[in-house]
Amino acid sequence: MLYPSIDKLLNIVDSKYKLVHVASKRSKQMLQNNHFQMKETDYKNKKSLGRALEEIEAGLIKIIEDVQKWLDYFIKIW
Repeated sequence: MLYPSIDKLLNIVDSKYKLVHVASKRSKQMLQNNHFQMKETDYKNKKSLGRALEEIEAGLIKIIEDVQKWLDYFIKIW
C-alpha cells in the first residue's frame, strides 16, 4: 500500500495500533452499509481498508479517545 503514507497517518493518529483499529472498523462499516464519506471517484484505493485510511487522512473520521468527550460530542450532534 503506497497511499496514504504511514508517516502522514501517524501525524493524525498517535499509535499504529489505534490506526489499525479505527481503519478496520471503518472498513467493515463500508462493506456492511455501502456508505462512503467521499465520492467513489475521489478514492485512490479500490479496497475498503485503503479507502478507510484515505478518509482518516482527509480528516473525515474523528477519533475520540475519552469516553466523556465522546458522550459530549454525541449529545451535541444529537
